Amino acid sequence: MQWLTRPKTIRLLWQGFIAVLVLVVLAELRIAHDAHFAVESWFGFNAVYGFLACAALIVIAKAIGLVLKRPDSYYDERD
Repeated sequence: MQWLTRPKTIRLLWQGFIAVLVLVVLAELRIAHDAHFAVESWFGFNAVYGFLACAALIVIAKAIGLVLKRPDSYYDERD
C-alpha cells in the first residue's frame, strides 16, 4: 500500500475524484428530472445539498463526540 502514500498518487486521486464530481454535475444538463419543489430545479442543487448534508453530519458527529468522550484513563483500574 505504499503507492497510496506517494504525493503524486494522492494528487492523481484528487484530480480523478474532482473530474468524476464535475461529470456527475454536468450530467444534470442531459438528464430530465421532475422537481417537487422550486429549489430542486436549480442547476447543481443535488450536489450542493449533498455537500451541505455531509458537512452537517460531520459537525453533528463532532458535537456528539464531545458529549460522549471519556478520559484516556476511563478504563484503568481504580485504586
